[in-house]
Amino acid sequence: MEPIIGLAIGEADRRINFQNDVDDLRKRVADLKRRRNDRVAELLTVDDLEKQVKEEAQGWLEDVRKVIEIEMPDIEEQVQNVSSWSRGNLGRRVRQKIQDVKEIYDRGSFPEGLVIERPPTIGITLPTENMVGEVDVKEKIWEYLMGHEVGIIGVCGIGGVGKTTVMKHIHNELLNKAKVMGFKKVVWVTVSHPLNVFRLQDDIARAMKKSHSDWWDKLRWDELDELSRAARLMEAMKEVKYALILDDVWDKFTLDRIGIPEPTVENGCKIVITSRSIELCNYLRCQVVKVPPLPEQESLNLFLDKVGQDVLRIAELEEILKLMVAECAGLPLAIVVIAGSMRGVEDICEWRNALRELRQCVVDTEKDSEDEIFNRLKFSYDRLPKNSSSQDQECFLYCSLYPEDWMIRRQDLIEAWICEGIVEKLRSRREMHDKGNAILNRLLNCCLLEEAYDKAYVKMHDVVRDMALRIKSTGPGGFMVKAGMRLTEIPDEDEWNGDLNKVSLMKNEISYILQNMSPKCLMLSTLILEGNYRLREISECFFANMPQLKFLDLSRTGIEVLPNSTCNLEYLTALILQGCNRLKRMPSLSKLKALKKLDLDGAGLREAPEGIEMLENLEYLDLFCPDLRVPLRGKISKLFRLQYLCKHRIFPNEIGGEEVPGLKMVEWFEGRFDWLKDYNNFASKLNPGRPSHFIIEVGGIDKDREGHFRKFNNNDLPNQVILSRCEIGEEDELVFPDDLQDLRIQHCNGVGDISIFQKDFTQLRTCALKDCRGIGCVVSLSSSSSTSLTVMNNLEVLTLKGLPNLRNVVKVKKTTASPAPTICPLMFSNLEELRVCDCSKLKKLFPYELLQGQGLQNLELIEVKRCWGMEEIIGWEEEEEGNQTTTPILITLPKLRILKLQSLLELKRICPERGVMVCESLNSIDMHLCSKVKRIPLCLGRENTQPSLPAVKSIYIENSKEWWDSLEWENPDDKIVLQPFLKYDEFG
Repeated sequence: MEPIIGLAIGEADRRINFQNDVDDLRKRVADLKRRRNDRVAELLTVDDLEKQVKEEAQGWLEDVRKVIEIEMPDIEEQVQNVSSWSRGNLGRRVRQKIQDVKEIYDRGSFPEGLVIERPPTIGITLPTENMVGEVDVKEKIWEYLMGHEVGIIGVCGIGGVGKTTVMKHIHNELLNKAKVMGFKKVVWVTVSHPLNVFRLQDDIARAMKKSHSDWWDKLRWDELDELSRAARLMEAMKEVKYALILDDVWDKFTLDRIGIPEPTVENGCKIVITSRSIELCNYLRCQVVKVPPLPEQESLNLFLDKVGQDVLRIAELEEILKLMVAECAGLPLAIVVIAGSMRGVEDICEWRNALRELRQCVVDTEKDSEDEIFNRLKFSYDRLPKNSSSQDQECFLYCSLYPEDWMIRRQDLIEAWICEGIVEKLRSRREMHDKGNAILNRLLNCCLLEEAYDKAYVKMHDVVRDMALRIKSTGPGGFMVKAGMRLTEIPDEDEWNGDLNKVSLMKNEISYILQNMSPKCLMLSTLILEGNYRLREISECFFANMPQLKFLDLSRTGIEVLPNSTCNLEYLTALILQGCNRLKRMPSLSKLKALKKLDLDGAGLREAPEGIEMLENLEYLDLFCPDLRVPLRGKISKLFRLQYLCKHRIFPNEIGGEEVPGLKMVEWFEGRFDWLKDYNNFASKLNPGRPSHFIIEVGGIDKDREGHFRKFNNNDLPNQVILSRCEIGEEDELVFPDDLQDLRIQHCNGVGDISIFQKDFTQLRTCALKDCRGIGCVVSLSSSSSTSLTVMNNLEVLTLKGLPNLRNVVKVKKTTASPAPTICPLMFSNLEELRVCDCSKLKKLFPYELLQGQGLQNLELIEVKRCWGMEEIIGWEEEEEGNQTTTPILITLPKLRILKLQSLLELKRICPERGVMVCESLNSIDMHLCSKVKRIPLCLGRENTQPSLPAVKSIYIENSKEWWDSLEWENPDDKIVLQPFLKYDEFG
C-alpha cells in the first residue's frame, strides 16, 4: 500500500511542479510581452529620419515575436492535451523555455538605446526637369566648381529663366562626383524671402547633421541667439569640405552672419547662389554667371513639346505659333505655362485672339524686369475659366496660401476648396470631389501647378506663386500670406487691414498672441494658423472683429482651450482642429448653425463639445479622438445632413440600429465598435451602397493601421471590416455590408472554420486571417456546394498567418452521391497574391484539383514561410489518386512572378512526383531552409530544342551550395541556363 501511496504522492508532486513551471513560464512571457510593448512604444516616439533601428534590436523583436506568436501557443496547446506519460518531456521543454525567455528578457534592456545614427550621407538627390538651352551655362558653372580660383559663384537671371533647373542638375552631378572632388557634404537650401537668418541657419545645420550628428547634439539651437548659432555653425562647418547651394536669394547678408566659412583654396569649399539680382551677387563677391533667355529655335521646340506637336497639322498656325513664342521672350517658365494654356486649342480664330491678348499683356513691359515674367504668366491666369460653374481662378489663387515650394496633398486641397465654398454645392461630397479633381487637372494641364510625389501632391513654382500673391496683394478681397516663414510673433495689428479676405500664417513658430490683440478685419473669411505647434493660447478678444469668418484652421497648434468667443462666429462653416492633442476643452457649439465641417481628428478631448446635436447643417464630423470617453447617444442621428462620419470608438448603443436610417446621407464612415453585437446591429440596418466607403473595426485596435490616412477623399482605401480580439462563438452571426472589399479577422481564437465564404460577397477582393487558433480549414467543399462560392472567384489577395491548427486551405469532401471530388472551375481564378505564414500543421498548400479549371491562372505571388509541417505546395487531395497516375502532370501558372519558400523544414515537393510546372512569367525564386526538396519541377521555354533565356532574373538560396548542386531538374540544361542568376547564403 505504501508504495502505491508513494507513487500517488510523487505523481501529485510532479503535477504540481509541472503546473508551477507552466505558471512561471506564462508570467515570464507576460513580462516579456510588456517589455516588448515598452520597446515598441520607444521606437514609435523616434521621429528622427536620421536614425535607424539597431540590427540587434530587430533581432530581439523577432525572437520575442517567435516566442509569443509561435512557440508559446504550441506549448499551451500541448499543456491542454498533456498526459502523465508526456508530462516529463513537456516539463523539460517548459523549463528550457523558461531559461530561453529569461535570456531574451535580459537582452531587451538596451541601455544605450534602440536606434543608431544612419550612415553618413553626402546629400539627397533632387528631382529634376529636362534642361533646355542651359547647357553652356551649366558647363561654365561646372568649370568654376572644378577650378581653384573661384569660391563663390552667383547664377543670375530673371525669374523663370531656368536658374533653379540648371542648379538641380549640377547638385546631382556634385553628389555623383563628390568622392572624386573630395566633398564630404553637398547641401541644397532654398532661402526664404524675406531673409530669416534663424531659418537659414537651421536648414544648413540640419543638412550638415546628416554627416556630423555628433556636433549637432551639442549645438542646442533653441537656447542660442543668432550670433551664438553663427559661431557654433562656423566651428562645425570648418571641419567639413562642403558644396553649398543657396537657391532663390533675395536679400543681402554676409557669410559670417550666418556662420558659413569663406571658401578658400586651402579648404576647397564651394558656394553657389541663385538670384534675380546681379547687385546682390556682386555684394557677396560672386563670380557671376548669367542665365540668358532661350534662343528662338529652342523656344519653339519647348513650346511645341508642351502644346503638342499636333498643332503643326494646321498650316495656318505656323506663323501665329512663331509670333506667340516670340512674345514669351525666351523665358522657359513663360513658354511652358503659356503653351499649357493653349493645349488642345485648334481653332485659328482662338489662336489669333490669344496672340492679341498676350501682346496686350506685355506691351510697354521693361526688359529684364519682374513685370516681364509676371505679365506673361498672368496671360495664362486670365485664360482660366471664370464663370460661375468653374472657379478655376479662385482655386488657383488659393494655392498661394501655402508656403513657398510646399508639397500640397491634392485631396487636402480639394477638401479645402469644398469647405471654402469655392467648389459649388452638389448632390454629394463625392461629386464635389470629382469637380475639384477636374479643376485641379485643368490647372495642371495648363502648367500653373506642377505634379509631385507620384501625382498625389501638387506644388506651385515660386515665380507662379509670386504672380498669384501679386494679384491678391492690392484691392478688396486681398490676401496676407506669411506662411512657412518661421515667424515667432503674430503680425502687428496695423498689418491686418480691413479689406483682407484671407490670412495664412501656417507653418510658423508663433508662440503667443497678445491678450488685447483684436485685428479689425470685417471682411475676413479665412484664417489659417495651422502648424504653429508652440501656440498655447488664443485670447478671448482675438476673433471679436472678424464677424464674417467662415473658415478657421487651428490644426496642429498647441492650444489647450478654444476661446468662448469662437461660438459667436455665426457664419463659421469650417472649424479645423486636427492634431490639437493638447486641446482639453471647447465651448458649446450650439450657436454655430452654419457649421458644415468639424474636424477634431487627433484632438485631446475627453468628451465631445456640447451642442453638437444642434449643428443642423453639419456635413463632415471627425471625432477620431483617442481620449474621448463620453458617448453621444441619440445625438449623431440628429445630424441628418452628415456625409462624412469618423469616430475612434463607438460606445455600446451609441449608434443603434434604429438610428442608422437617420444617417442615410453618410457617404464615408469609419469607426470602431467595442462589441460584436453592436456592430451586427449597425451593419444589418445599412442600406445598399450607403455608406459608399467605410472602414469598420470591431473589438481591439488594429495596431498595424494606427496612423493611416482617414479622409473621405482617399480613393485608395477599400471598404474594410476588421474583427480583432473579438469573442466569436459558433452560434454568433457575422453580418457584413454587401459591398465589402477587404476583410481581416485577427486574434479571434473563438472563431472556427470560416463560414463567411459561403456568403455572396461579389466585391470582396482582399482577405486576411491572422492569429486565430480555431481555424482548421479556410474553404470546405462538397461536390454539391462548390459552385456557389462566388466569393472565391473574385478574391485577389489572401493572407493566412499565425493559424496553428490550420490543416487545409481548400478541402474537398467526397459525398456518397459523388465520390469523385470536384471543385468549382472558377475558384481562385482571380487570386493574384497568396501569403501563408506560421501555420505549423498545414501539410499541403493546394490540392492539384484546383488547377484543373481556371483556378490560380492569375496568381502572381506565392509566399510560404515558417510552416514547419508543410510537405508539399501542390498535391493530390487523396494520396492514392496520385499513385494511380503514370503520365507527366502539367501544372500551368502563366502569371506567377515570385515564388518565395522560407523555413519549410519538412517540405519535400513543390508539386506531385510527376508534375511539371510551366511558369512563363516567373522572375524570382527565393528558397530558404528547404533542404528536403530534391527536385525543382520548373520547365523553361524551348527554342530549337535548347532552353530559351528565362524570365527568371533572381534565384536566392539560403541553403548550401551542395544542396543546389544535388537538385534534380526536369531538364538538366535549365539548371545551366539559370546558374548566372543564382545567389546563395551558405550556413555553417
